[in-house]
Amino acid sequence: MKRFFTVLATLLAMNAALADDDGVPRRGPSGLSVYANAGVIWADGVNANFYSGRPENVNTIDRVLYSNSYGTQIWNELKSAGLIDGTIANYNQLNVEEYANMYYRTSFQYGLGIRYDYESGFGWLLRFDLLRLRANGVFNLGSTTGTGILTNNRRYIPCDIMGLEDRIHIDLAITRTVYLGGNICLELDLGATLNNTKVRENKMKIASSTYSILDVWNGNTPDVGVGSYEYVNQGGIGWGVFMSGLVGYGIRGIGAIKAGYTCYHSRTNLIGYDSMGWQHSIFVRFEINNFSFL
Repeated sequence: MKRFFTVLATLLAMNAALADDDGVPRRGPSGLSVYANAGVIWADGVNANFYSGRPENVNTIDRVLYSNSYGTQIWNELKSAGLIDGTIANYNQLNVEEYANMYYRTSFQYGLGIRYDYESGFGWLLRFDLLRLRANGVFNLGSTTGTGILTNNRRYIPCDIMGLEDRIHIDLAITRTVYLGGNICLELDLGATLNNTKVRENKMKIASSTYSILDVWNGNTPDVGVGSYEYVNQGGIGWGVFMSGLVGYGIRGIGAIKAGYTCYHSRTNLIGYDSMGWQHSIFVRFEINNFSFL
């Protein structure tokens, strides 16, 4: 939280500096605005380890690797690809030597919102953002016998592991907008955020084949194909706080174009990885505020 309050103090100092010489900020348009925004977001890598396939996770590599249904397929695939030799007699002699340190790829974020500004320069906003996050990493597949691996100095086989999720952000904030010389404006936002996460995929790639490790078997031994149980989303509702800083250019009677930065400190509801984390986004916002007829 120290980082959050440091940024907050900086933004408040900026706000104090934005007043005219007499201490009164310049006024901008008041009333209702609607807007659309688009940008990119960097999500916290701690949450990405939900997709690492570790034994303590809800989706595990071992559940698939050591199942009768998939284990033999994996063992045959490794033999056919020339990645293991005959000293590894079956899939039970394979093991994960090192689990992946997962990370989220930079993702696009899109949103819509409404805001209401008062003549004082204060206001409020409500926005809805959509994003799709992809997690990636590499784990090392080895052998319990210590022999039989034909790659990386006969020690391990690097294998990709991936995750995919959809998130919705709902943000409610108090805003402060100040107009400088001409049509240039600065905006500060501070508020609360809710997020809803939907886990879509958790897969690993061994040799040239891809296997889902998403638990559709309710924790039981996997069967090839569709699981015996209906998949229940492994995500859920999270919460947190955020702050934004924007600089924009106002178009009188129409709206404004703004570029901004947002810092989230929030909890993401992923089983076992629901600690508070940081997210950062940069974006462009297009506002229309010519709604006096409302």
